[in-house]
Amino acid sequence: MTVQSQPIDAAARPLYSILLIDRRTGQVHRVNGAPLLALSREPQAAAASLLQGRDPALWEARIEPLATRTHQ
Repeated sequence: MTVQSQPIDAAARPLYSILLIDRRTGQVHRVNGAPLLALSREPQAAAASLLQGRDPALWEARIEPLATRTHQ
């Protein structure tokens, strides 16, 4: 896997966390004990991806903006 750094741009779109929520319990879905979480600058697309093939009566995606800090 290759990670490429990108310059930090103050005008960049904010980063969001997207959580898959089980409507029956109200809890975050876990895989091997770890919460299923996606990070994205396009939260609607990421939420749609997490919900693909799942029953909307049982699952929801919760989108939360991540706090960011800027240094001047």
